This record gives sequence, C-alpha cells and structure tokens, in this order.
Amino acid sequence: MSAKLLDGKLLAQQLKDELKEKVELLKTKSGKVPTIKNILIGQDDGSCAYANSQKKAAQYVGIQYELVTLKEDIPQEELVEFIQNLNGDPDVNGIMLHKPVPKHIDYRAAANGISVEKDLEGVNVTNIGKMIIGDTKIIPCTPASVMAHIHSTGVPIRGKEAVIVGHSEIVGKPLSLLLLQEYATLSVCHIATSEAGKLEEHVKRADILVVAVGKPNLIKGDWVKSGATVIDVGINRVNGRIVGDVEFDKAEQRAGYITPVPGGVGPVTVVMLMKNCIETFQYQNSI
Repeated sequence: MSAKLLDGKLLAQQLKDELKEKVELLKTKSGKVPTIKNILIGQDDGSCAYANSQKKAAQYVGIQYELVTLKEDIPQEELVEFIQNLNGDPDVNGIMLHKPVPKHIDYRAAANGISVEKDLEGVNVTNIGKMIIGDTKIIPCTPASVMAHIHSTGVPIRGKEAVIVGHSEIVGKPLSLLLLQEYATLSVCHIATSEAGKLEEHVKRADILVVAVGKPNLIKGDWVKSGATVIDVGINRVNGRIVGDVEFDKAEQRAGYITPVPGGVGPVTVVMLMKNCIETFQYQNSI
C-alpha cells in the first residue's frame, strides 16, 4: 500500500481559482477590490520569500497587495503608531506583521494592535478568543491550510482519533480548536509527551496525524497507523534538502493520505491569507 499524495500546489491552485471568481463578484458589487498591507521589519530572507509568494497569489486572485518594509531599528512606539494608522485607513482591508521581528520589538503587543476587523492572520487576542466559541471566519493561515488538506481527502473528521504533535500558538493550539469544532477525538502531544515516553503510543492511535514541531524525522514511519491521514507541517533543512517532521518514505507506505515536504501545507497557507483578506473586506463593506 502506498499513500495518496496530498499535492499542496494543486489544492492551492483550485482554491485560488475559486477566490479569483469571488473577487470578481465583489468588484462587481462594490466597485472595489480587497487590499492587503503587509509589514516587514528589516530584510529577513525567509520573510521576503514568503512575501513574494503572497504577492504572486494576490496578483492571481485580484487582490491589491503592498509590502511595506520598515527600518530594522524602528522603535516599538513608532511601529504601533504605524499599525494604528493602517487600522484607520478605510482603503486597507487586511494587515499582517511578518515574523521574525527584531529582538527589541514585542511581537505579541504589536500584532495585538492590529484591528480585529483587519487581522489577516487571526493573531489578535479577540480573534483567538472568538475561535474558542467558533465565532470567527478569520482563521490562522497554517491551521486553515491543514484543515483544507484534511477536507480535500473527503474522509469525515467526526469521531476520528486526531493527534497533533506540537502545541505552538500559531499551529497546534488553534488547530486543536478547529478539529474539536468538527468533533474529532483529540490528543495534543508536546515535549513532555516525549519525556514521558508516550509519543509513539499516541501517534499509533491517530486516524488523523498532524505534526508541527520542526524536528526532522521525529515521527517514525512505522508508528503511522495503516490508512491514516498524515499532515506534515515541519520544514527542516538536512544536508541541503528540505524535509518534514515525519519519516516520509516509510510513512508513505502505511498512510492513506500524506503531504509532501515541500509542496504540501506551504502553498495552501499563502492562499489562506488571501481568503482571510476577502473575509475582512466583506465584513468591512457589509457584503
């Protein structure tokens, strides 16, 4: 048995085509198009590459996109003031602050200064709170990408044993809320699970396995349950190659569905930022 590969590039293209149609309809209704302002502090290579991917996706979908690069030594107060000005600009529908930020910047405080209605990544604490009660359409982009991959399999989530390995604020924790909303039976594993020697037994139960740690080959292929859906969020550079957190070759022989790394979760994550911008635009224009 060999798993069906969940091609993130193909799924991203399908989603972009759907969003492109939606933007055209919104333009017809309102005479306007959604607009993104993304903030980059300094010149981090990874952030620049991600921003370039966003720009290409925005152009395809029909969203107006602008990357604003601020000086690396910008004071916290100046950054907050800049964000507040964008909050008050009616022509800006979505705002994002790229990570990483310089050490002197308090990312959480700055990101929380982004208006709830313009928060493209769902990082404002109000939007995070709304996720708990299932009352927001602004979903953090990587968890939204994971859910899109799971939905693309057509396998029902309800009642399935779902295991998340990694409990970060940007992936594991919000993803746990999304899976609970769809009635998965959920386990969240982390470093203490490994310290207790229980990671393998949790993974072996998973009908749906999501791994987001950043440790190459942390999950051994023979731990994967036969027929499981495996979503690998990890990105690691090993001997000049990009690999995930799951031992792919062996896992592929056991899983029902599996994402490749690269080419899995990443391409769809970019599209989810566009989807969120459309949601914020509709809200702000009462459409």
